[in-house]
Amino acid sequence: MIGDFLASVYPWTKALHVISVITWMAGIFYLPRLFVYHVEVVGQGSETDKLFQVMERKLLRLIMNPAMTATWTFGLALVFTPGIVDWSEVWPWTKAASVLAMTWFHHWLGYRRKDFVNGTNSRTGRTYRMMNEVPTVLMIVIVLSVILKY
Repeated sequence: MIGDFLASVYPWTKALHVISVITWMAGIFYLPRLFVYHVEVVGQGSETDKLFQVMERKLLRLIMNPAMTATWTFGLALVFTPGIVDWSEVWPWTKAASVLAMTWFHHWLGYRRKDFVNGTNSRTGRTYRMMNEVPTVLMIVIVLSVILKY
């Protein structure tokens, strides 16, 4: 019964999943870039520091967290839709591993934001620039897995 319902709303679920992923990825690409500028340009305790903290908090809590939750919700609905995922193939496993890694990265960013709030950030702009490449690699793996079904 639930399978019939999921199959009947499949196009909507897929569309909402893609919208959620795009929104989540936009935030995941932007937040580390904000951290780079926060470290390299903004002095701790300044008015600009406070402004960056507000921008970072709102990006994470109002955009990224809901987008990640929606991505997971619609993604799991797709997983449970009959005939969509064949777990005997490799691609769902590579996608799942990459999504788990993306989720870890999201939470890592949340902890780094708290470092700025507490005045304990010890990472450099270079570190944040390098970490900003993580979601790009994961996105490539996810897209290739889903489209090519490898």
